[in-house]
Parts: sequence; C-alpha cells; structure tokens
Amino acid sequence: MLRPTRSSTWFSAVAAAALLGAAPATAASLGVSGDAVNNAASNPAQAPGQAVDPNSLRICAAKNQPPLSLEDGSGLENKIGVALADALKRKAQFVWSERPAIYLVRDYLDKNLCDVIIGLDTGDPRVATSRPYYRTGYVFVSREDRGLDVKSWNDARLKKAGHIVVAFGSPGEALLKDMGQYEDNMAYLYSLVNFRSARNQYTQIDPSRMVGEVVNGSAEIAVGFAPDVARYVKASTVPLRMSLIEDDAAKSNGEKVPQRFEQSVAVRRDDKALLDAVNTALVSAKPKIDEILKAEGVPLLPVTQ
Repeated sequence: MLRPTRSSTWFSAVAAAALLGAAPATAASLGVSGDAVNNAASNPAQAPGQAVDPNSLRICAAKNQPPLSLEDGSGLENKIGVALADALKRKAQFVWSERPAIYLVRDYLDKNLCDVIIGLDTGDPRVATSRPYYRTGYVFVSREDRGLDVKSWNDARLKKAGHIVVAFGSPGEALLKDMGQYEDNMAYLYSLVNFRSARNQYTQIDPSRMVGEVVNGSAEIAVGFAPDVARYVKASTVPLRMSLIEDDAAKSNGEKVPQRFEQSVAVRRDDKALLDAVNTALVSAKPKIDEILKAEGVPLLPVTQ
C-alpha cells in the first residue's frame, strides 16, 4: 500500500498509490459488522503525548487512497484492519493521514502515532513485518471482446499493443522502458495525471482511471497490482479479462523483475510483543480476511513464507 509499485525489495527506492461506480460489498456480508467499520472509521487520531488505550489497535491509514483506504472504512485494507483488531480483541482506531500512504511509516508509525500499517510487502526493511496473510501479484487487464489472453511480459503481442497503462515507478513501467515502448506511451500516461510531473513529488494514476481507460478503449491493456484494480474490474459493466502475470519477467540484461508479492502487517521494528500478537491473531482472522479479499475480487496465490 505504501508505493505506487509493489515489491518492497526491488522498488524500495521508489517510495510510492469511481469512475466505474464500484459498489463495495457490505461489511456485514464480509463477516465484519457494519458498526465495527463505521465506529472504527470515526475514531480520532491519537494526539502526541496522549495515553494509548491498551484496548484499541491504532491503524495508520490514508484518508483518500481508493480502493485500499477510505475515511468511510470501505477500503480493502480498512476492512482487513478491522478483522485484525477483532481477532486481537481490540477496537480498531484508524489514525488518518491527509497525505498518501507512502508517508505513513515516516510520519506516523515511526513517531508512535499508530501501531500498525496494513498491506506492506513482507520483509519491508523500514519495519517489522508479520507473517504474510496473502500473496497476489500484478495483472493484465483488457476487454473481453479484444480476445487478449496475455499472461506474461514475454508475450510478443505486447510489442504490437496500443496504449498500455502502467503505474509510475512500477515494474510495468521499468519493463516498458526496457522494451523501448515507454516513449510511445509516455505522453499518454502523463495526460492521465494532467501532465503533473512525478519528479520530486508523489504523482500516480488513479487505479479506477487505469481500468476506465481500458473500458472506454483508450488503452488496450492496463497493468496494475491486483488489490488496486480488482474492485473496478469486478464493477465494470463492460466485460473485462484480468490475468495474473507470470513471474518470469526480466530486463534485457537478465535482471529479474518480480511480479508477485506477499502482503503483511507492519509494526515498529522494536515492537516484538505486538508483532507476536499480530502473528497469532492473523491465524484466527484468516477466514475473514480471505472472505474480504474474495469479495473484492483479488486473485490469490499460495503463500510461500
């Protein structure tokens, strides 16, 4: 959640994020009470120096980073946070940030303004991460009526495709550059953010816009991290194909470009007691978390760690 890309190891230097009218599943249908989500979302941020309630779990979250985190509690990772808090027998208290989620570790977790962050890549060196609670990857999204069943960056059809939408700083962007196709897409990609430069400022294409460009035919393929785009693919009235990308991508120099990643809960590096408690809670929370992910439409892979 903290980058426009996933893969904390390969892209750690890039610290980076409803057109289709997506209607998220109700909290009750996911095994999380509606009151729990609404109450958690309305809790105020912890003030510096204020005593921490041991019966609460302070969850760092961005106020407006759909579909992962939204102030009304409807974000994918908000729901997972509530499920985790329930398993810990604590009340979820969201500590909301006006800024993008890429700043949560530095501005909130490291300053002890919150306790956990949901949805970091397993092994992120800035924090201590829990055992992974799910594994997924990047996907190719295309219209069903185009008949594209692309599943690998090695597919020769990609070199003949029209516009390909990728997130800035993502594995897809790196591969397009290596293939010599980025220049053909660059002006188009920057038009999707009103030509706002990504240099020295956080700039990202909204995931709903990425999917929407495929829906309206402006792009032939969108490449996104599955949790970022699955909600919009599922909600589309135009039938779409979403295919997990094979983990066989490499640059022309042989450097591997990972496509699949495991997601964890993050705590401060010195908070071993909470990390142990989170790892235990994730076991009992797994059925709820899996149901949340399934309802969102996120394709899941076997966890390897």
